[in-house]
Amino acid sequence: MKIDVAFNVNGEEYQLSVEPHRTLLEVLRNELDLTGTKEGCSEGECGACTVLVDGIPVNSCLFLAATANGKQITTIEGLVKNGELHPLQQAFIDQGAVQCGYCTPGMLLTAKALLDIDPAPSDVEIKRAIAGNVCRCTGYVKIIEAIKVAGQQIANGGKA
Repeated sequence: MKIDVAFNVNGEEYQLSVEPHRTLLEVLRNELDLTGTKEGCSEGECGACTVLVDGIPVNSCLFLAATANGKQITTIEGLVKNGELHPLQQAFIDQGAVQCGYCTPGMLLTAKALLDIDPAPSDVEIKRAIAGNVCRCTGYVKIIEAIKVAGQQIANGGKA
């Protein structure tokens, strides 16, 4: 038995029939070919699969696709607008906050949700926001700095 769902992903409307047990991660990667969302632990512990659902970061490995019915979903592919990187993406590059890159899509989307609420968060607020996103390469210092730099750019007229 399949369930009909309709949702918006990165500005495009989709209508699909999905099995009730399929996760949003599986549908994004396997049905919509949006492979920027990474599968890490499959237990909601690492944050590699983080996407935004109605602006809220969720672990797509635990979020059933049927639950996304009627929702707005943003994946890493949705951050680029008109061929231009989002200020967060550029800040991550400029600040050296990307190493292996596996955690980066989830980290960026979590940071975007934070900066959408407050473009000038404190270090503590940034650390709290990204606590569910594990990075094994950078040690977080450059990630935190990149989020602060992007927030400053956004506050000064950049786009979130």
